[in-house]
Amino acid sequence: MNADRDVIMNEIPETGFVRLTQVLSVIPLGKTCWWEGVKSGRFPKPVKLSARCTAWRAEDIRELIKTLSGTAPSGEGSRVDH
Repeated sequence: MNADRDVIMNEIPETGFVRLTQVLSVIPLGKTCWWEGVKSGRFPKPVKLSARCTAWRAEDIRELIKTLSGTAPSGEGSRVDH
């Protein structure tokens, strides 16, 4: 599983912003489920870069991937409920 996570982490930059299509390419959810998770607080809040451009901090998405894969520091792993 670590090899899979490493490949996924390489697809997300260490810093900067990622758009929804990039996020969903590494976290296997549909748009509706993702937005429900954002609304409920399970997933990071987006940043509005302009009136029609929404993105997420790459650092937040990397941390989410670590948490979902169970490799978060001090055993803070969780799972995605659909």
